[in-house]
Amino acid sequence: MTRQDRTSRRLTAEDWADAALRAIGEGGLSSVAVEPLALKLGTTKGSFYHHFRNRRSLIEAALETWERDHTDAVIAHVSTIANEAGDPKEHLRELFTLIVEYSLNDHIEIGLLSSADDAAVAAVLERVTQRRVEHVAAMYERMGDDATTAWQRAALAVSVYLGHLQLIRISRGLLPTQSPEWKCHVEHVVSTLLAEG
Repeated sequence: MTRQDRTSRRLTAEDWADAALRAIGEGGLSSVAVEPLALKLGTTKGSFYHHFRNRRSLIEAALETWERDHTDAVIAHVSTIANEAGDPKEHLRELFTLIVEYSLNDHIEIGLLSSADDAAVAAVLERVTQRRVEHVAAMYERMGDDATTAWQRAALAVSVYLGHLQLIRISRGLLPTQSPEWKCHVEHVVSTLLAEG
């Protein structure tokens, strides 16, 4: 969207929340500042105050958007595909492929993880992580694992995603990030997570 496009229509609270998420992805929570965001959006602080009381309310809206788009929507999308196949293993294959691929460019979650000392961020990260582990554990149970094993495997799978986020950020050369090596890597990770114990 060009600056002209942004200024020719009224910005929404969602526009501001999305801009805050991009800022978090670029530099963590400390990068969410009203004036720089207004400049990037091609508007004034007045637009911000039309939608939000203060910076904290913007951060809360951004966190809600992130939780909805990066967890709820992903689970819903993968569930739709899995329901068509009716196979929990295919559900997990789709989910794991999606999240490992996504780890290559997920700057927002890295920004949030680096800001986990903020109580609101920590609460959302804890809730999202719990939901992710529960969802994956339910699929492992549907594949035949007992509850304890399913939970352990699910925690490992979520850890793999978080580990990929960190490895890609701190040591880009450690993982093969170019195709076809990246595709082979993703397939290996997914098959390892799906392997029968």
